[in-house]
Amino acid sequence: MDKQELAAFLRGRRERLRPQDVGLPSGPRRRTPGLRREEVAVLAHISTEYYVRLEQARAPRPSGEVLAGIAGALRLTDAESDHLHVLAGTAPRRTGLHRRDVRPSVLALLDRLPQTAGFVISAAFEVLAWNDLAAALMEDFGRLAPEDRNLARRAFLGPADTDAPLYGVSDLADFRHSVVMELRSALARYPADPEVTGLVDELRDCAPEFARLWERHDVQAAPMLTKTFRHPVVGEITVACDKLTLTDRDQHLVLYSAPVGSPDAEALALLNVLGAEAGDYRRR
Repeated sequence: MDKQELAAFLRGRRERLRPQDVGLPSGPRRRTPGLRREEVAVLAHISTEYYVRLEQARAPRPSGEVLAGIAGALRLTDAESDHLHVLAGTAPRRTGLHRRDVRPSVLALLDRLPQTAGFVISAAFEVLAWNDLAAALMEDFGRLAPEDRNLARRAFLGPADTDAPLYGVSDLADFRHSVVMELRSALARYPADPEVTGLVDELRDCAPEFARLWERHDVQAAPMLTKTFRHPVVGEITVACDKLTLTDRDQHLVLYSAPVGSPDAEALALLNVLGAEAGDYRRR
């Protein structure tokens, strides 16, 4: 049970709810945002004293029934409810290291994808594997040290030799928010993994925007359906973005494609011919 994180998560969710969201009158005397603690306790069918102690990180581990009541009272989504159980220690937690080895079948799949840029990222956002078109669209990851292949670090800190923190993508703000949410979930799953904890600590210390978003305690990211890159060779190119979960290794396969016959598909085809050298223009 992570008492401090659980307390902060509960406070954050409670303060975002309005009384009318749960069928309560707003009243004239609300000095703080959101619901009152006693209101959450009533809605969750638990004592106010116990709920207050939860938010103060002083309560013993709540039961699954209590957590279900709190999740309902706070109108948590499925992802937020799962995160609540992880923080409370009532859900299975991965106590080892997140996996960075990619299945051979996935590696073979990357090479066989026609006109599709594909890559695999770890639970900590390190690019683990990629095909030639991904290298041409983004950059040749094979020339980078593992720490420089981390998209979370790239999104918030960026390399010193470029003004484009993440390949000139159009949705950088949304991607950053998604990174924070997914890293928070990863930290709950791998609390003893130095790669995960070190990355979070680094970004909290060095990236003010990451630190600000981290304090929101969000855990559910909206899906990114399309993405526009500003490429130094082919210009703007808009692609469909599909992210597939590789559950057994807690990794994601990300695929970028474009409709057949579209100008974006033609741009991808040109990058496919040019190869990884096209991505290297970003560093020249």
